[in-house]
Amino acid sequence: MTSATHIPVMLERCVDLLGPALERPGAVVLDTTLGLGGHSEAFLKRFPNARLIGLDRDPQALEAAGKRLAPFGERATLVHAVYDEIPAVLDRLGVPALSGTLFDLGVSSLQLDMRERGFAYSYDAPLDMRMDSTGGITAAEIVNTYPAAEIARILRDYGEERFARRIAENIVAERDREPFTTTARLSELVRDSIPAATRRTGGHPAKRTFQALRIAVNDELPVLERALPAAVAATELGGRIAVLSYHSLEDRLVKRAFAAASESAAPPGLPVVPEQYQPKFRLLTRGAEPPTEKEIAENPRAASAKLRAAERVRKG
Repeated sequence: MTSATHIPVMLERCVDLLGPALERPGAVVLDTTLGLGGHSEAFLKRFPNARLIGLDRDPQALEAAGKRLAPFGERATLVHAVYDEIPAVLDRLGVPALSGTLFDLGVSSLQLDMRERGFAYSYDAPLDMRMDSTGGITAAEIVNTYPAAEIARILRDYGEERFARRIAENIVAERDREPFTTTARLSELVRDSIPAATRRTGGHPAKRTFQALRIAVNDELPVLERALPAAVAATELGGRIAVLSYHSLEDRLVKRAFAAASESAAPPGLPVVPEQYQPKFRLLTRGAEPPTEKEIAENPRAASAKLRAAERVRKG
């Protein structure tokens, strides 16, 4: 997929939410999941005073985004890193604080559309699913070597799969006959492991299993749990954070992190809350905002997106 056909999810809303923090001179915006660079390009175009730092664990995404953002020269700094490395990256670049931060979680268009990456259950490909293909465990290694109990835990915890135990036991039985190497064979096994009546609703029967394996391969939820507090801590007064999540597990972590940052630290029952106990952040969205029907029609991959945002209103 080229940048010309790439449609960033909820682009205008993300620009609106982060915009007030990016208009001031010297603003620094961090795109923690650069992907093909669509959001970053919009920030650089619309806020000429802003400098961008773009992170991605995927070297192919960095290369593609680098070409797209090349016209902006030194205003864009791209770094091969996972987003829980925010403190180390900012320290290395000599950036004391952030004006705006965007997390666009989930799988990028580049990864979905490159069949050899093995993220999709809709066509046959090597069973990989690594966002950084230069290292780390693959989905094939998980399904071919992990005990049935651990595979079931992954499917249950990361995919909310009702039939996790049955699928895991079938995987172990089948891999003894022949190891799994492709997405199609795994997808077929998952389908056959789920009762026919259940398969009639809820989309593709392998969706939850593939989500769970992808999260496990890339350690996504623990990384997010570390990254959100790091972004909160790095945000300057008046700075803003926006997060696009694509399933309930991610959104739950975002909701929890924003709630902790926006709640008063005062003991209960105080008639007046002293300044030092006032919330450090205020929420900019009412719950998790979904995309509009128009956006979903133009970009079906936005359908499951949920957007939350917050602004720092007090130092500390």
